[in-house]
Amino acid sequence: MNNKAATLLRAALTLGLALLLGSIVLGTNTVQEKQKSTFSVTDKAVITAFEERVKEYIKLRERIKERLPKLSKDSTPEQIEAHKRAFEQALRAARGNAKRGDIFTPAVADYIRRTIKAEFQGKDRKELRKTILEAETQGVLMRVNYPYPEAKELTEMPPTVLLNLPQLPKEVKYRFVGQNMLLVDRETGLILDYMLDALP
Repeated sequence: MNNKAATLLRAALTLGLALLLGSIVLGTNTVQEKQKSTFSVTDKAVITAFEERVKEYIKLRERIKERLPKLSKDSTPEQIEAHKRAFEQALRAARGNAKRGDIFTPAVADYIRRTIKAEFQGKDRKELRKTILEAETQGVLMRVNYPYPEAKELTEMPPTVLLNLPQLPKEVKYRFVGQNMLLVDRETGLILDYMLDALP
């Protein structure tokens, strides 16, 4: 290969590499712009406020739990159950004025509805509805500051849904009852709040 041909080959390779890197950067920027457009400044503020309200509950929960007698490693099932009930009752007393919408404010409820609707289209939405609506949750009374009935099925949130919702600390969880979404304490089963028509 003569010098001219080698120079042309190097130039072509350099141009090809530049175009490839340019397309990668452009693709990355497009994804980032899409993410930015998905989470507006208002949405970020709504999510942050929601997470702060959940953290306030966790702080209250920790203060109450610290005041309860500690269980030993040799505790009987009866003692464990009694401890759970005492914890539940203390939490209910501390949240005596709790009402629907304290945590799931209209703004965060609107954000969650929009997010689920946007993420689940067509077949995915039908599958999601089928999974959730087939669960044995009929007759569950959705009452803030009351425990979720132990005899009723707990509908697990599909991982794809969880990934798109505001993140929760390990002490609480999202649950569906029909088309409605609940926020539930994992240990006591207390319904902290609920929102209607979360499922599109």
